[in-house]
Amino acid sequence: MNKADFLVEIGTEELPPKALRSLMTAFAENLTKAIDEARLEHGAVHAYASPRRLAVLVEKLGLQQDDRTVQQQGPAVKIAFGDDGKPTPAATAFARKCGVAIGELSRSKTSKGEWLAFEVVEKGRAAAEILPGLVEQALTSLPIPRRMRWGDGDVEFVRPVHWVILLHGRKTIKAPVLGITAGNQSRGHRVHSSGDLTISSPGSYLDTLEKDGYVIADFERRRALIISGVTAAAAESGGSIIDGESLYDEVAALVEWPVPLLGDFDSKYLSLPREVVISTLTRHQRYFPIADAEGNLLPHFVTVANLDSKDPGQVRSGNERVIRSRLADAAFFWDTDRRIVLASRQDALNEVVYQHGLGSLFDRTQRIGTLATWLATKLNMNSDDVDRAAALAKCDLLTGMVGEFPELQGIMGRYYATADGETDAVACAIEEHYLPRYAGDKLPASKEGQVLAVADRLDTLAGIFSLGKRASGNRDPFGLRRAALGVVRILIECGLDIDLKALIAKAFAIQPSGKAVEADIADELYVFVTDRLRRYFLDRDPGLSVETFDAVMVRQPASLLDFDRRLVAVQTFARLEQAKSLAAANKRIANILQKADNPDGLSINQKLLQEEAEQALFSSLVNAQRKVRPLLAARSYAEVLNELADLRDPIDRFFDNVMVMVDDDKVKTNRLALLGELRALFLDVADISRMSIG
Repeated sequence: MNKADFLVEIGTEELPPKALRSLMTAFAENLTKAIDEARLEHGAVHAYASPRRLAVLVEKLGLQQDDRTVQQQGPAVKIAFGDDGKPTPAATAFARKCGVAIGELSRSKTSKGEWLAFEVVEKGRAAAEILPGLVEQALTSLPIPRRMRWGDGDVEFVRPVHWVILLHGRKTIKAPVLGITAGNQSRGHRVHSSGDLTISSPGSYLDTLEKDGYVIADFERRRALIISGVTAAAAESGGSIIDGESLYDEVAALVEWPVPLLGDFDSKYLSLPREVVISTLTRHQRYFPIADAEGNLLPHFVTVANLDSKDPGQVRSGNERVIRSRLADAAFFWDTDRRIVLASRQDALNEVVYQHGLGSLFDRTQRIGTLATWLATKLNMNSDDVDRAAALAKCDLLTGMVGEFPELQGIMGRYYATADGETDAVACAIEEHYLPRYAGDKLPASKEGQVLAVADRLDTLAGIFSLGKRASGNRDPFGLRRAALGVVRILIECGLDIDLKALIAKAFAIQPSGKAVEADIADELYVFVTDRLRRYFLDRDPGLSVETFDAVMVRQPASLLDFDRRLVAVQTFARLEQAKSLAAANKRIANILQKADNPDGLSINQKLLQEEAEQALFSSLVNAQRKVRPLLAARSYAEVLNELADLRDPIDRFFDNVMVMVDDDKVKTNRLALLGELRALFLDVADISRMSIG
């Protein structure tokens, strides 16, 4: 038998719960890639993880690498042998290097000629020799933002490592991994299991841990048990779980032996804002809230213990005591914060530094207000509510509730603004200006919220760029990419028809940094935002080609909403029968004009149009220009390109019958002018010469 299941387990101290699933998945993917590159045959790969372990089980992994034939290429035959057919020093040296006589060398033919070659069979190494290195390689490539060291060694990992298993079939590979000599000993639950657990074979791994160690190592099974358990517990109280999806992965990463328990809290706390109760339960304690059929919160929750207690009542009581204290704190903040109106906190914003070089939070709200008012005016909106919302937008950051529950910023601002008698539009905009908080999050629903959200993000982008700071690689401490993507999504999906370059210029003009007026920094920010635009459209439409995007991007449309319309039009055009021919013709026209140094300011002299084909093209061009002008003004780009599609035949006849670069300079210049106007007509929508169609 030349294959056997392979198991690797890395036993650690408790791993970061929010990262556990990604670490598990990446470990399996990295190891699979390494095994494939090492030419080891294998079957299915399974990823496992619990709070104290990462594991991968590879079915039917080969015991040895496949042999492979490696060809060494030598000198070209014409160099290896002289005119007399005798080997040259180059051939002799190559044969010596290969350890054979010249007559034993073979020849290989390529598109560049014939070469001396030598083939040697490279014997595969035993899997046991290379697997430790492959495992180390897979672990090194894990997405770990910050690695730890422990003891006096140089080994680094996400958490200190205490044991390692390397088991190929029933054979233990006793080799060092992350500074630990691998064996076949695992460890079970901290409370329910005592002593080491011997894993006799990879196939017995899950059962041994579960039966003898009280550990369910299969992450997906553990998650499914948690879902069914908390659902059943909630049903006992007459309700159902809400916001479960935000917790299932994290709770599965916190427990090895999940035991759901139903708990209660005083119903008086239901008078708190709904978001406060939910955040207290989910964010602080990882408890599951329960609601009735109408979605109203009930004074119950489900917690998932990490042990099977002999006295579950004690565990339940302890969790209820903790949540009682948390909710009491929240109620205190709620009552205390409302004693001071939100607007009275504005002056205190002066005491909070936003960013060195960009002033205080008060300065930031002033800039946001200026930019938001400018936006509202451009969109023909009443700016009063926008200006008021901007002034109050950051005030809730100074409240006790947001100090304790930072994730409620904006949400509490809405509650406090409403309590103070502010208009619904102002209160709503205060909450919505933080949207979207993450990729895929909902967008602001109100126009005031949309304008304020764009202003907030553009102030961040312009301010940080004016300080010379940028997102780099995986580092983006100011969330610049997220801010730019938020701007892109809001402008496009909410239909805000704004000149992006003018918006960026305005944002820079109100920054305190002296660099704010430098045009190249504004251009750099425009490129940064449009880079997010590329990713946005490619994610939105998997069928969109980069060439199609670039065909529109080269025009640098001022409005992202306008960009969206152009892109849709070009995608529709690409499906037309005439598209392939017109794209090719545009490439040809672009090349001709480029070789002629892209002459500007040329005008067509109709009297110099000699050939019937160029006269016909001119007539079709004039007719097309007349038709598309009103369509361009209305941004009906699909209709524009549909009209221009009718130019295919006259363009094809022109190139079939007319020579552009003739000796007569006047005729040549006139024909270049004709092609220049033709290209300009297409460029009014996009540069389709960049597209490859068909």
